[in-house]
Amino acid sequence: MAEMEELQPLTAESLPPEAQDSSSLAKLIREARRKKNWTLEETAQRAGIGRSTLSKIENDQTKAGFDIIRRLTQALDLQTPQLFIQSRNRGVTGRRDVTFKGKGEPRSTKTYDHELLCTELTSKAMVPYISHIKARDMTEYDEWIRHSGEEFMYVLEGTLELHTEHYRPLTLTKGDSVYYDSGMGHCCISLSEADALVLWVSLEL
Repeated sequence: MAEMEELQPLTAESLPPEAQDSSSLAKLIREARRKKNWTLEETAQRAGIGRSTLSKIENDQTKAGFDIIRRLTQALDLQTPQLFIQSRNRGVTGRRDVTFKGKGEPRSTKTYDHELLCTELTSKAMVPYISHIKARDMTEYDEWIRHSGEEFMYVLEGTLELHTEHYRPLTLTKGDSVYYDSGMGHCCISLSEADALVLWVSLEL
């Protein structure tokens, strides 16, 4: 499989304002701020938003638009596609979504380049995405990546090492797959010369 084109930063066109369950976002923002030991005032200043706006977001009293989500995720170094999981609506049936080759929504971090797939649905439990794993050493991560739910990963190209806080490092190569609790701290590094390429599916329980 040829490598995807270099991923570009998210734009307002690539992420609809309703693309985030507000209660999940409130919890993620609040926990990320507390991990950094930042006050509401300090976090708001770093993100370039009002303190009262941040307080309302953390208490799920308002729905954040794209620009505010972008500012907060950048200020707090939030990097997981779990941010884009949609709230579930069990009453909806007959749903369908499609992403044509190379047309997913990009999301880039210092360790991964993600391409989010099937993002048109505004109510879903799973987030599928393709990722280039750029990291080559665990020191490139400031802390474990963890979020609620479970994840499935399938290696499309290259060789990688999956590190988790409760198990020894696991080496995976093209065609290998793994399913794990994403609440358990986890990180991946590429062992091959080129970035490893994987298909990930995140499920919020």
